Amino acid sequence: MRVAGAAVALIAALALSGPALAAHIGDRFASELRVVPDPVTGVLLRFLTSAPAGDSKIYPTHPQWTADGKWVIFRSRRVPGQAFAVNEESGDIVQVTETGYTGMLSVSRKSMRLFFMRRDDHGRPSAATPRGTAELPLGPMQIVAIDLENVFADSAAGKMKRPSEYEQVFGTIPAEFGDGHELAIDADEKTAYFRLMRATAAKHLPAGTQVESNFGPRSMGAGPTGIGAMDLATGALRVVVAVPFQVGHIQSNPFVSGEIVFCWETGGKAPQRTWTVRADGTGLRPLFPESPFDWVTHEAIITRDEVAVAVMGHRPPGTNDAWGPAGTREHPTGMFIVNLRTREIQGLGQTPSGSGLWHVHGSPDGRWATADDFARNLYLIDRRTNERLLLSTGHKVTAQDHVHPTFSPDGTKIEIQSAMLSADGRSMNICIVPVPLEWLRTRPAR
Repeated sequence: MRVAGAAVALIAALALSGPALAAHIGDRFASELRVVPDPVTGVLLRFLTSAPAGDSKIYPTHPQWTADGKWVIFRSRRVPGQAFAVNEESGDIVQVTETGYTGMLSVSRKSMRLFFMRRDDHGRPSAATPRGTAELPLGPMQIVAIDLENVFADSAAGKMKRPSEYEQVFGTIPAEFGDGHELAIDADEKTAYFRLMRATAAKHLPAGTQVESNFGPRSMGAGPTGIGAMDLATGALRVVVAVPFQVGHIQSNPFVSGEIVFCWETGGKAPQRTWTVRADGTGLRPLFPESPFDWVTHEAIITRDEVAVAVMGHRPPGTNDAWGPAGTREHPTGMFIVNLRTREIQGLGQTPSGSGLWHVHGSPDGRWATADDFARNLYLIDRRTNERLLLSTGHKVTAQDHVHPTFSPDGTKIEIQSAMLSADGRSMNICIVPVPLEWLRTRPAR
């Protein structure tokens, strides 16, 4: 039931106090909507959350908006280990899980559903695991979907049912098969992809494959791992591909069924960062073929045929350390777009100084690109002209995480996470940054 005024504020405050408070699917929290002019660019920033509740957005490799375009799914410590949705228009915040989740949240683009993994013995919620986490014995994992449409309707009516009434459990991944740290849903929503455990991957490596050791100073990247799949109709499991290195950032093409992009995760520079493979295990190949001096990172599928990547230019010329000679501007750096069909690569430029472009994304219609940098600045790029605009700044380098921009499906706005409003300079909120109206108007290419 919706509670008004001071009672709502009290519930919200208690929810932030920790896991001792009973919290349930469908619980509602007071709107925190705030519109704040950017201190430098003047762009009106629409903060969907503004309390110091430890919010964070889904990673840019995955959808953020629900299929109806009205809600943004996010993670938060306002109820530890649970997922939330915020209505972009009203500011209503609704808790959309109750039994916890592990790893990646995957929002459906076709239906009002939220997919995730959770421990099969889900007696208590499990906190979301950080990206890049090494293989851990998490135990058997269920793949689950939440019926968001009914959660929102029943929550608004104040007539919630048992959590199981909103859940569909597709099957369980045994502990020896999958590790629970990655989840992507195929475009046809008939298959889920996840990371394999090393022992399982080792059994499926091609004969004679040399297994890679850790690469770089963060002691990450060793294999073998791979990608597994679950048939969501039957729960049947299979191996898609095994590779001799640590797999990360598994993402499915949301526009083309059966197409997967993933990375060699080292926590930094990899010998060959980006990869693609078909869901039947064929077509395994590097996506952005790289040299020892290329520091490639943060790949994200942005259109039916394209993947955005950042080639870092954040280190002084002549650097050659535990990461190798990569990441300097002695060679081309910046944001690049890789065509999955033609394999052609298009450069979209680089910042003149500083770290350079870092986390990258683009609009599904191919018109816009966006990226952040180490200083938490947000840039907009017109792909027709390569014109670059500093869109927003002031998001505090002390923030707990990076800006991580993601374009909306309609290409008119960008979701970020920001510490701009936080008194401690660390706690983050969910923020929507519009593409300026003058840029949305059709302009002739140069």
